[in-house]
Amino acid sequence: MTAARRTALLLLTAFLVLGTAVQAQAVGYRYWSFWERDGARWTYATEGPSTARPSDGDVQGFRFAVSEDSSDATQPRGAADFASICAKTPAKEGSKRVALVIDFGTATDAPSGETPPKPRTACAQVSPDATTAEALASVAKPLRYDTNALLCAIAGYPAKGCGEQVAQETKPKETTTPDKGPSLGLWAGTGAVVLVGAAAMWRARNNSRS
Repeated sequence: MTAARRTALLLLTAFLVLGTAVQAQAVGYRYWSFWERDGARWTYATEGPSTARPSDGDVQGFRFAVSEDSSDATQPRGAADFASICAKTPAKEGSKRVALVIDFGTATDAPSGETPPKPRTACAQVSPDATTAEALASVAKPLRYDTNALLCAIAGYPAKGCGEQVAQETKPKETTTPDKGPSLGLWAGTGAVVLVGAAAMWRARNNSRS
């Protein structure tokens, strides 16, 4: 095998290794995450829905998805605010209104054989001391919990399973605007492999001529 062919083979191997690393497997969990609306953005809740006690006018959300941990969790979709969600639910003395965003996720995150319902919103009108879990139960039954009080299903979805581990593909963090193609880091890494390979081939050709 000539030096040029050996260099080309090494270049191809390095490129394949780079591509494989991008698709590395990681362990995630399929579950309902709980969120609170802070102005125009979602923040991951610091306590569970069974102990959280929202105030009148609060917006809270739930999202079903696969994620590794809270820092990797997927937020509820949509930008609906309290005014739009509770527009048809007038204030009532002796109660509070809590706007809820319920995002059942995508087919990619769905358990095998199940189809996620479309995202929905609801305005729960409950007693002033009601928890988020109680507000949710008033508008999205049936709820399902496991023996450790982990919320497993909202409105009957999913039909089974609760926080199970699943393998998921990890992708490089985006350094540019989402949905605009691969990240700069991926292209930079690929470019480095190509440049190194080209230099090696040039040297090999010069050595064979001398």
